[in-house]
Amino acid sequence: MNMSRIMCGMTGAMQRRLLAAGSCIGVLVVAAQPAAAQVHALPQGQKSTVSRASAKSHVGVKPDAAPARARASGALKSKNVEELTVATTRKPHGTMLSVGAQMIAREVPGTNPMKVLGEMPGVMFQSADAQGLDNYTSQLYMHGFQQQEIGMTLDGIPLGEMTYRNYNGLNPLQAISSENVARLDVSQSAGAEDVAATNNLGGSIQYVSSDPQDKMGGKIAQTFGSYNMYHTFIRFDSGKLNESGTKFYASYMRNDTKLWKGWGQQFLQQVNAKLVQPVGEASKISMFFNWSDLHMHSYDDYSFEMLDKIGPNQNYYNNGRLSGYQTAVNAANGSYSPSISRLSDPLDAAYYAGGTNNVDLLGGLTANLALTDHLRWVTTVYGHNQQNQTTWVSPYFGSPTGSPLSDLVKEPEIRRFGILSSMTYKIAHNDLSVGVWYENNHYVSPMYAYAEPSLVNGVLSGGILNDLGHFTNPFAKIFSQTYNTNTFTGFFSDTYHVTSDLSLHFGFKSMLNTTRVGNGYLDAAYYGSSDPIASGVGQTISKPFLPHIGLDYKFLTHHELFIDISENVHSYAECGYKLCASPFSVLQSAYNASAAKLKPETDWTYAIGYRFSDKLLDASVYAYRTNFFNRLQQITAGSVINPVSAVANVGGVTMNGVDAALTIRPTKYLSLYNSISYNHAVYDQNITQQGIVYHLKNQQVINYPRFMYKARLSFHWKQVEAYIDGSYTGARNFSYVGDLKAPGYWMSNFGASYDFNNLSSYLNDLKVSLNISNLTGSHWISTMGEGGNPLSLSTGAYSYQSFMIGAPRMFFGSIAAQF
Repeated sequence: MNMSRIMCGMTGAMQRRLLAAGSCIGVLVVAAQPAAAQVHALPQGQKSTVSRASAKSHVGVKPDAAPARARASGALKSKNVEELTVATTRKPHGTMLSVGAQMIAREVPGTNPMKVLGEMPGVMFQSADAQGLDNYTSQLYMHGFQQQEIGMTLDGIPLGEMTYRNYNGLNPLQAISSENVARLDVSQSAGAEDVAATNNLGGSIQYVSSDPQDKMGGKIAQTFGSYNMYHTFIRFDSGKLNESGTKFYASYMRNDTKLWKGWGQQFLQQVNAKLVQPVGEASKISMFFNWSDLHMHSYDDYSFEMLDKIGPNQNYYNNGRLSGYQTAVNAANGSYSPSISRLSDPLDAAYYAGGTNNVDLLGGLTANLALTDHLRWVTTVYGHNQQNQTTWVSPYFGSPTGSPLSDLVKEPEIRRFGILSSMTYKIAHNDLSVGVWYENNHYVSPMYAYAEPSLVNGVLSGGILNDLGHFTNPFAKIFSQTYNTNTFTGFFSDTYHVTSDLSLHFGFKSMLNTTRVGNGYLDAAYYGSSDPIASGVGQTISKPFLPHIGLDYKFLTHHELFIDISENVHSYAECGYKLCASPFSVLQSAYNASAAKLKPETDWTYAIGYRFSDKLLDASVYAYRTNFFNRLQQITAGSVINPVSAVANVGGVTMNGVDAALTIRPTKYLSLYNSISYNHAVYDQNITQQGIVYHLKNQQVINYPRFMYKARLSFHWKQVEAYIDGSYTGARNFSYVGDLKAPGYWMSNFGASYDFNNLSSYLNDLKVSLNISNLTGSHWISTMGEGGNPLSLSTGAYSYQSFMIGAPRMFFGSIAAQF
């Protein structure tokens, strides 16, 4: 655990062959994905329509017409026509790719879909748990861009900036159960101007929820795993209820597991519901609802000193017994265990407990209307509320009970609503789209202190607080700010089909984003300073023209060439005092000194790619360059005991990268996928802090490797399916100047399943599966920089705690029945 968290808070393409065995399991594969992946793409001219509606609802096409044509042709043989409609109508196009439900289903049930996305070239996903559900340690990078710089939506609804303590949305895993995800549409570049996001510097990820089934049925699935892991999923589909085709589903998911080291649990439960009402021949109205309830103990942040001196298994003192609390009290009073006492900062090495509590309500109503054969209008209204508590027991701020400990709890709340509306018009060779998005977001970010009981001669003066419970009656308010943000964006695009094989795309996005900050409060006793926090301030970002230009050329049957150029901007982040790289999370004096010089982060991205797709072979190359301006970073400096986290403009970043991938299918049962990614992302200038020049220039950006290699061998024969994968992640800079790095590591996973098809007239499918994560038991560093990154070894990088130890080998067994 780093001190900034303590003192300030935490900071075309072709279809894959349809395989035999009487059920259609074939999926489209391009070399930019594992061979077993369900990979598709989104025609740029249809993107705004399709991404916010069913893949079956194209302009002028009756929703069920596409599968009907497929059935008539005999191309599809499956009991689940709806899934195959998605699988066979979405093809790779330009920088757009998709990861489908079949690929997600091969992983451990409940696995974060972003972990599946991490199998793509140039994408790195890290987490301290095997399923990727710990929202504190979840970390995604895509072609050098961190998750805060990637736009994310669900059925068009913006999910905001994916950060711990999100300020304008929610983590996608808390928005929809992975079993209800139909696909992820991914823009590898910074284009996709119709995506409702103010942070998509490095691309976008659009989650699309599955539709209710036409036939009444359901699914029940249960998974058991290492460390008392239990995952339950239940879904009921109504089928068509009347002649108009009204249908809905409702599902419940529960995931519960113990920490793999130390004591504690990680719990998530979720309810999803979706209603679809067809209107006429080619329109529909749909409603989506999500309730999620997350309670998770955290893993202890690590330093290289801790790893060297006490090994990887240190965690919080809480052991579920009084002795754990006694150990924490002793440490706060300066009495440490022999192993902890070896560290240069023993007080900061471990705490009693820490955790996260999130409750989210998210709902949306979408009207997808075909006004004519050529004109479609899609409008979505949505609302979202999040109640959040992130906790840790501090040995630096005692309680009025006499205990040297207190529980510091950040309790931000989000209340937001918005509307999106777009129209798509097809005329002659043109696909024209225009749309707007408006959102109001009210974000309150306070932190309170709650009393822990004193412990005298083994007797407690009261109950120890439960970090996964509810907190009442704080004895101190540490800080608070209230943010109110209004966002308006508009976009226009035109995809001109010069010929059936050549398309030119031009579009632009306009953004107006205004944030006002008030109700600032800072506890002088806690911070030792009477300076007030920034309050009564605000910033406006106006970018009327952010262009996006693209070209897609399919030639010689199997070949595709695409080019993509775009500019984008990132609105200013929001958080509590010193919790992130936000210009508002500072003292009033610091804000006043920087306000006139503030500039939002912007970038230009240039990409070119080539694909070859044939019966036995897929190959691709994707090259890109990004020029990043005014990059704001959270930099940690100062002493080990009391470091200072600051927001600094590290200037420009120049990034050049290339991915190459190859998929070979020697038989219809076997495929072998390999990819190599190289990323050269360096800072353009040095930085000066407290009069000292730190040589960042030409250093690789923090936390992201230059080199990654991924491979997967997949086998499918009749009802048997199996895979084994392996990947190498290269060294990553932990310090900005690159004098301390996390070493590279190898990782492998295994999965196998058997499908009992058509067991009875009531039981359509029964599937059993086995998954093993971290097959070889590798020791590795996963998430990095969750509490900021230090400048160099000279500023205490060796003992600075801001990375996570990766999970060990784990086993999972699942059984799922479909009715």
